[in-house]
Amino acid sequence: MAQSLETFEPFKTNAKHLPNAIQIHSKVISGGQPEGEKGFRELKELGIKTIVSVDGAKPNVSLAKKYGLRTVHLPHGYDGIGLERSAELAKAVKDLDGPIYIHCHHGKHRSPTAAAVACVSAGFIEPKSALGILQLAGTNRNYRGLFESVANAKRMEDGVLEALQAEFPEVAKLPPMAEAMVELDRTHDHLKQFSNACWAQLPAHPDLDPAHEALLLREHFTEMLRLEIVAKKPAAFGRLLRESEADAQSLEGSIRQWNRSVNTAPTPANVVEPFDRITSNCTSCHRQFRD
Repeated sequence: MAQSLETFEPFKTNAKHLPNAIQIHSKVISGGQPEGEKGFRELKELGIKTIVSVDGAKPNVSLAKKYGLRTVHLPHGYDGIGLERSAELAKAVKDLDGPIYIHCHHGKHRSPTAAAVACVSAGFIEPKSALGILQLAGTNRNYRGLFESVANAKRMEDGVLEALQAEFPEVAKLPPMAEAMVELDRTHDHLKQFSNACWAQLPAHPDLDPAHEALLLREHFTEMLRLEIVAKKPAAFGRLLRESEADAQSLEGSIRQWNRSVNTAPTPANVVEPFDRITSNCTSCHRQFRD
């Protein structure tokens, strides 16, 4: 099913139950979570053989099996794709039965990034065309790590991919909650450093931007709220997550608005207060449900 690099142009498909589905290569479609039974049936009708989920939530393995589809779970975050995961994605699109459907939740951010990186790394598409995939998908430019992953993607040598020992689990081994907590703690720590520096640029981390970190923090809370295990926890746990999700969104907006102003006054309350509430909620959550 190899497609000429010079002739194939990514395009949005007419899929009805696959959100934001984009044909990136003759073997690869990127999109959102299939919409229940109808979505998986549509995948079957499109001839899809393998589903690669890059979403944090557990894939619907049983429904995929019902329609004869293989599921592979290779999740990544909104802050970009590491070299090891990039190589695994490249090997997946190169070696697994296709066509392949790569999806996240909405199909706008993580899945087009993963598909673009995988196809460039596997030699399916030219690097120069990869960023256009994110534009076609409507990926938010505030997700700098995703754009950087695509911009930095390079073709891997065939011998390197062939020698790569990659596991393609139906469900990632690391529990989603544990993985989410690791990412959340790291992002919160970045924001704490900004807070301690009165939200000025950090000399030790010139690559970090406070508004971008607030955006990532909000996504971490959103992803955690979608995990099955959260529904089984006490109601107070979900409440703390929802409050923090809203505060992180408010924090991002306030930082961006403040950055656009010429006001040199002290840090405004609408930046200080939501971050303080998030920190307080994290402490409370750890005390009640983890410590």
